[in-house]
Amino acid sequence: MLHAAPRANAPASGPGSWLYVLERFDIGLVQLDLELRVVGMNDFARRSLPVQEKMPFGEIVTSFHPLSSRAKVEFLIKQSECPVNDAPPMTMIINLPERMLLIKVSKLSNERRETVGYTLVFHDITEVISHETEADPLRGVPDAEAGPKRLLRKIPTTRQGRIMLVDVPEVSFIRSDGHYTWVHTAQGGQFCNLNIGDLESRLDPGQFLRVHRSFIVNLSQVNEFVREDGRITLRMKGEAPIEIPVSRGSTSVLLEQLGLIGVSQLNP
Repeated sequence: MLHAAPRANAPASGPGSWLYVLERFDIGLVQLDLELRVVGMNDFARRSLPVQEKMPFGEIVTSFHPLSSRAKVEFLIKQSECPVNDAPPMTMIINLPERMLLIKVSKLSNERRETVGYTLVFHDITEVISHETEADPLRGVPDAEAGPKRLLRKIPTTRQGRIMLVDVPEVSFIRSDGHYTWVHTAQGGQFCNLNIGDLESRLDPGQFLRVHRSFIVNLSQVNEFVREDGRITLRMKGEAPIEIPVSRGSTSVLLEQLGLIGVSQLNP
């Protein structure tokens, strides 16, 4: 289920409510056998997933996911093998080209509670969490590839099995954790199953900058620029300021976007 911070003036129903949005979602359904081969899918799933013109039936489900998403889909399915009866379905966000899918997987069992297959259910939440914008030259996209791009306005994170949508302006920084990330706000960090490259490609480059292979910062949340012993760090706003390392390769772009050209020439 999707959750977001409630607004005082948010209507309980109608075009502006989350319930209204959820009710309008089309649902993708994919049925898998024990070997994770596709045995059935509805029309919405066939239109949404990158199956192209090939027939996916009899194929392993990960074969028509982007390479970067395959390990996550396998992990999601394996986690659904919870020994607890009536366990809630596992939930994950999958990043497809220009689309974002919220996927849940639940195992199917027979009368003896033996697993006989899996059902993969997904919503296309692209319109809920992102908006279309023109390509930005800061991204370095060739003119031939320039065109409308989708940028996140909310970042999907996970907490206690629920998808929590974090408003992008509230994000202080993002920290990489292997193939996943932690999205940090004034309230702390929340786990996100998207990797740092996925998020970097979908955030406004005028507001967010990847200053290190493991960190993306919200430039409006930077409180202090520190240069000491040849090492540059950023101190972020907050009651307990956190220091973010800056790589040498990111320094010039960072200084330009912070309006601090020339600072790197100063003595420590």
